[in-house]
Amino acid sequence: MIDVSLQLSVSDTRRRFDLDVAFATNAPFVALYGPSGAGKSLTLQAMAGLLPVRTGHVKLNGRALLDTADGINLATEARGVGYLFQHYALFPHLSVRDNIAFGLTSWRRRLKAEDAARVDELIESFGLTAMARSKPATLSGGQQQRVALARALACNPQVLLLDEPFAALHSALKRELRAELQRVLAQRGIPAVMVSHDADDVLALADEVVLVEGGQVSQRLRADDADLRARLL
Repeated sequence: MIDVSLQLSVSDTRRRFDLDVAFATNAPFVALYGPSGAGKSLTLQAMAGLLPVRTGHVKLNGRALLDTADGINLATEARGVGYLFQHYALFPHLSVRDNIAFGLTSWRRRLKAEDAARVDELIESFGLTAMARSKPATLSGGQQQRVALARALACNPQVLLLDEPFAALHSALKRELRAELQRVLAQRGIPAVMVSHDADDVLALADEVVLVEGGQVSQRLRADDADLRARLL
């Protein structure tokens, strides 16, 4: 169960944006769909603990990551959340292997043996063995996306958050990587919340669609809703 209720505001010198979204679902793959600027990415960032929330909660299978009413606000690294950023956010000076392992290390310790084994398994699973020592700049867009996804999974997350994961890829590669993402999530039993304004991504992957407009949830649709395609296209 993913249970989210978030109220927050972001502003600069020119404008203010108010986010007030709420949804609860047992669906294994949820898509937040809507136009650019609707508040979808802000919702992911707040779920991950990257934005301050005025009021609300984020709960995964009954475990509160955030609950302002009870004074609970876990640090990002304690939330058990994997995050795939839109532009992957790979470290250009680190190798593929070190990028994947980054969240499992600190300046005070080396990678534990069990963590090193997990990194090696992810490298093999995503077909990255031949480029494990390579830097991100030498990789294709699809390879960079695989590295970013492997890094997000390295910490054994309770939920995977995906921000426009296929936006930078051409259509044929999108289809290939959608299938790969479905395979990985099914194998590992990890629920996912994806932000997208690409109807094809949503129709291919989502079990439930949350329509977001102007910082609010306007509608929720199941994947088997007969009107889903008509509403998205």
